Amino acid sequence: MAVADFVQQQQLHALYSSHHGWLQGWLRHKLGNAGEAADLAQDTFVSVLTSGAAPQIREARPFLATIARRLVAHRYRRQVLEEAYLAALACLPPAVAPPPEARLLALEALQEIDAALDGLPLPVRTAFLLAQLERLSYAEIAVRLDVSASSVKQYLTRANRHVFFALPP
Repeated sequence: MAVADFVQQQQLHALYSSHHGWLQGWLRHKLGNAGEAADLAQDTFVSVLTSGAAPQIREARPFLATIARRLVAHRYRRQVLEEAYLAALACLPPAVAPPPEARLLALEALQEIDAALDGLPLPVRTAFLLAQLERLSYAEIAVRLDVSASSVKQYLTRANRHVFFALPP
């Protein structure tokens, strides 16, 4: 093991030892669920580990809380998306409902698209969803968003480019 790797491992160990209990307690207070808090605390430290950011951390608790908040938001968004998908499936007659494997693949695809859209400004994301899900024209989207049709065209170009490069091949 290289000296730099050993030092980074020691920094991460110190960060974990000093702040894991606090982070898990903070998450438990926020979420009201000890199991979810434990999972998200671990996910937070995994994120720090995989990013290699441990050596650059100046204020550990605000840094860890920021990562944890993002993970909570991501988990909540994923849960809302899954619930909406399952509610839509429940409306289908059993004869046309997709099999469990297809449901899982569709849900994974929806989550990938959601992640790809994350980070886009709200009007751009909304325009993309209106065009893809409701098949609205530029003019109809412009009315809904109270912008010009040329703005909608720019929004959709940006969203399509963003999604195209964000999704795996």
